[in-house]
Amino acid sequence: MNAIIYDLLALAVGYLLGSIPFGLLLTRLAGTIDLRSIGSGNIGATNVLRTGRKDLAAATLLLDGLKGTAAALIGAWLSPEGGMIAGLAAFVGHVAPVWLQFKGGKGVATFLGVLFGLNWPTALIFCGVWLSTATLTRYSSLGALTASAAAPLALFVFGHSGEAVVVAIMAAIVYYRHRDNIARLRAGSETRIGQKA
Repeated sequence: MNAIIYDLLALAVGYLLGSIPFGLLLTRLAGTIDLRSIGSGNIGATNVLRTGRKDLAAATLLLDGLKGTAAALIGAWLSPEGGMIAGLAAFVGHVAPVWLQFKGGKGVATFLGVLFGLNWPTALIFCGVWLSTATLTRYSSLGALTASAAAPLALFVFGHSGEAVVVAIMAAIVYYRHRDNIARLRAGSETRIGQKA
C-alpha cells in the first residue's frame, strides 16, 4: 500500500511540476504578447523566440528542461519506479497542462530534462543526435524527431528496458505533437534554421 501511495505522489508531483507554463509566465511578466496568439500558439521556447526575446526563450528552454529533471529525481527519491512515473507525468503535464485547457508545448525540452534525470548518458546522446541532424539538415524539428526516436533505443541498448518503454511513449507523443512539422517536412515547406518563416 505504501508503495502505491508513493507512486501516486510521484505522479502528482511530476504532473504539477511539468504543467508549470514557464514560457507563458515569463512572457507575461515581461509584458510581451500572449504566446497563444502568435506562431504555433504553443507555450514552449520556440514560440517564445517569436516574441523577439532571445533571453526569455533561453530561460524558457532551461526551465522547461529543469522541471523534467526535477520531477524524475524527486520521483526516484520517492520510490524505485517513481523516477519513470514522475518523469512521464511531467512530460504529459507540459504537453497538456490542466491550467491551459490541456494546450501546452511540444515537449522536447522537458523530454530532454527527463532524460537527464533518468539516465544522463542517453540525454547526451539525444543532444548529439539533435545537434548533428539539425546542423546537417538545418531543420530543428527533424533534429528533435530523430533524437526522440534515438533515445529509447539507446536506453534499451544500455539495458534500461523500463525507462526505454517510458521514453518510447514520450517519443510517440513528441511525434504526434509534431504532426504538422512532419507534414511540412514531407512537402518540403518546413522552415529551416535561420530562415524567416
